[in-house]
Amino acid sequence: MPVRSVIFAIVLAAGLAACASASRVMISDPRPPIPVEQVRVYTQPPAGRYVEIALLDARSGEFTYGAQNRNDTVIGKLRAEAARLGANGVLLQEMGQMPSSGGVGIGVGGGSGGRHGGFGGGISVGVSPPKQTARAIAIYLPDAR
Repeated sequence: MPVRSVIFAIVLAAGLAACASASRVMISDPRPPIPVEQVRVYTQPPAGRYVEIALLDARSGEFTYGAQNRNDTVIGKLRAEAARLGANGVLLQEMGQMPSSGGVGIGVGGGSGGRHGGFGGGISVGVSPPKQTARAIAIYLPDAR
């Protein structure tokens, strides 16, 4: 396999992983999908009756910078997953952050060949922003408007 194809496959896999949807555990039967714009976000249980459809977990991607962007990404993933399940509400249970990771590496290399010698070195710094996480319940409110 050519090197370009391998690099493309790795970049594509990383991109898809960063865009992965929320994970879910079904509690009851899903309903027909609805547009994501119809999914409301609740921080407290809504008044009236509702049906719990699934437990949802989501986190922001690897390359999401800025606290508001991380929050928007997580809420968007929860709403999109709820819409796929036909839930017209998302009841937030918990929001938090995973710690960031990063590292510093130093590499030095050298060699000689005949009359010419060579020496090289480099420093690598990896920085990763913290990931926002959220847990919620996808709910269906029969009387929602």
